[in-house]
Amino acid sequence: MSVQIEEILQFWFGAMEDGFPSTDRTALWWGASDETDQLIEELFGSSVRQALRGELNLWAESPRGRLALIILLDQFTRSLYRSSPEAFSGDERALALCWMGLGRGHDQALDFAERQFFYMPLEHAEDLEAQDQSIACFEQVLMEVPPHKKVIAQGALDFAHQHRDQVVRFGRFPHRNRILGRSSTTEELTFLNQSNHNWGQ
Repeated sequence: MSVQIEEILQFWFGAMEDGFPSTDRTALWWGASDETDQLIEELFGSSVRQALRGELNLWAESPRGRLALIILLDQFTRSLYRSSPEAFSGDERALALCWMGLGRGHDQALDFAERQFFYMPLEHAEDLEAQDQSIACFEQVLMEVPPHKKVIAQGALDFAHQHRDQVVRFGRFPHRNRILGRSSTTEELTFLNQSNHNWGQ
């Protein structure tokens, strides 16, 4: 296994306890700071670009390698190319990795928090089939986590529902329209003015 795979996963998750990080990852995962973006560029920027070019495809042969690829393509792209169309440049490849990984059962070999990020490309997809699968995956995690971790898993499931609701309503995520050069409908503009569900990008 590539040393780089474990470096990516260690950076993102840190030490694990009962299937979840033992330290707070809120700022790293959900915050948006120039410092974090720069750190990810310094540590993993070259790997992100390799992944985008398809040069790390062999990583997908193992569950942890596939997860590392998904994080490069689905998470780190959003840091490296924040507020630009390239922020979503890895989404299609990450989604394909997720679907194929589900077919191989790779997600079942991972810890609970790792599975949540394995499923994230489904949640990020402007596609109802992917959104339905996202809900199913996060519901499964909620069923399986220890009782004292259910509030975390429930929160992840709630966010998955919020994403699906937008795709059901609009067929896409309206908060991406400006970045991607898409025209917003009147309904979308009203929603954007009233909602804080933009998830950072």
